[in-house]
Amino acid sequence: MNTLSELITKEMEQAFTAAGYDAKFAKVTVSNRPDLCEYQCNGAMAAAKTYKKAPIMIANDIVANLQDSECFAQVDAVNPGFINLKLKSSFVTAFLNEMAGDDTLGVEKEANPKTILIDYGGPNVAKPLHVGHLRSAIIGESVKRIMRFKGNDVTGDIHLGDWGYQMGLIITELEKRQPDLPYFDESFEGEYPKEAPFTIGELEEIYPTASGYAKEHEEYREKALQATYLLQNGHKGYRAIWKHIMNVSVTDLKKNYKNLNVEFDLWKGEADAQKYIPGMVEMLKEKGFAHVDEGALVVDVQEEGDKKEIPPCMILKSDGAALYDTTDLATLVEREELYKPDEVIYVVDKRQELHFVQVFRCAKKCGIVRPETGLKFLGFGTMNGKDGKPFKTREGGVMRLENLIREIDEEMYKKIMDNRTVEEEEARNTAKTVGLAAIKYGDLSNQASKDYVFDVDRFTSFEGNTGPYILYTIVRIKSILGKYQQDGGIIEDLKLQEATNESEKALMLEIAKFNEMINNVYAEIAPHKICAYIYDVANAFNKFYHETKILAEEDAQKKAGYIALLKLTKDVLETCIDLLGFEAPERM
Repeated sequence: MNTLSELITKEMEQAFTAAGYDAKFAKVTVSNRPDLCEYQCNGAMAAAKTYKKAPIMIANDIVANLQDSECFAQVDAVNPGFINLKLKSSFVTAFLNEMAGDDTLGVEKEANPKTILIDYGGPNVAKPLHVGHLRSAIIGESVKRIMRFKGNDVTGDIHLGDWGYQMGLIITELEKRQPDLPYFDESFEGEYPKEAPFTIGELEEIYPTASGYAKEHEEYREKALQATYLLQNGHKGYRAIWKHIMNVSVTDLKKNYKNLNVEFDLWKGEADAQKYIPGMVEMLKEKGFAHVDEGALVVDVQEEGDKKEIPPCMILKSDGAALYDTTDLATLVEREELYKPDEVIYVVDKRQELHFVQVFRCAKKCGIVRPETGLKFLGFGTMNGKDGKPFKTREGGVMRLENLIREIDEEMYKKIMDNRTVEEEEARNTAKTVGLAAIKYGDLSNQASKDYVFDVDRFTSFEGNTGPYILYTIVRIKSILGKYQQDGGIIEDLKLQEATNESEKALMLEIAKFNEMINNVYAEIAPHKICAYIYDVANAFNKFYHETKILAEEDAQKKAGYIALLKLTKDVLETCIDLLGFEAPERM
């Protein structure tokens, strides 16, 4: 289904051509002066230079060819050459009725769907999730949903940090505390225990203790490095401990991500890429891509035209150890072999941009991925407190994600109990739903690459550009539709009627922008534009609601038209919040 702008632009192109001007000048945009018109065309200004003619003369020629237009109720040429456009209500209504009858509300699927892999999440196992993990999860989940909505085959991979030095630290500390465990007995031949020798709480305490101790004791640090080496080279007992760490940690991670309504299709990690490293390193050597520089094996990725130096991509350190570059390249080898993605999108802290420039260039230069494979870095900014510094607890530490969620839920619960008379259980459940919307909308309403201030008071407000305000609007619409049905009304298959007042038409025009907005969000990978759009829709609906007697309308046909508009508004808003990764309750 065409967008409203495309249909209007086609009408303008015919008018330009009929008047003897090139159709390329006929582009239409939403008006930046809604008090004067709904859409505008500035093509006469651009055409003036080509045709050596005053812009207002060209604009008048165009207007003359639009007097019998099916699109426009009013067309005006305004000095020095603007063309102001107002749409016919019948044209907008027909567009919305077609949109309402479409399964995807007028959004066309990709003609050639892509296989897309999204790398987001990226926590280290054996550590609790904290607020620093929030943005990758929230943005990545939304991007995954947007890509799927357009018809692509999308796979989300958490890409765990599960193979590095922290594993050696945990093994070393566990041996220090429980030296008699069979994992540390080199002569042990039996089956290792199925139960882990630690809980998630103990595991989360072991790592920071070991990390702190290693910084003060060189011998302990050396032992942890040796344990890491042995683990990565197949030590049977250490591999068994590693499996325990993974099982306990991943179970806890899944629970926490579920609370964020974030799901991963793959729970792979750095460990999965290890078996691809030796073959990859050999290939880089054999084909002459890699060379030794000060003992390390590197691949040069500097390109002609670079304005600043791009350091080589380091494949192996001088002691033969692999690095992040190595693991990320080997992961691309694995992804190419198993999934053959057309595109890989990395949702990562923007401070890692240089690392991914090196990895992407190396992967393309060395043929690790096909030349046509898209490698995209979606770097996000920092989530800060009101002091402008990275978000902390009141005591100054890094806040655990589950504590942040609990704090938001508690704030929402208090507001719901203050404002409404509902049962406690319902209030608790509603608080979780609205709390999640507050967190996700608060994050996603900011452009991903920008730092932003996480303001609990503002994000949990029922007024202004917030998640709770959007949900409150949806719940209000649900309530009206519910009352209409209780009075015997049927909301299926109702047709929208032509607008009878300005606020109704304004709402209809906002709804009509949906498929164009989704196309832009998809092309730019920009979830924040969904937030901006639904805020405009919510404002337009609430103005219409306050100015219109909907259920009290005595004209049954007019009332049915209102209800059809409300149902479409609800469908659009609910589709949008689903793409953002949250949902609306039935009541608030």
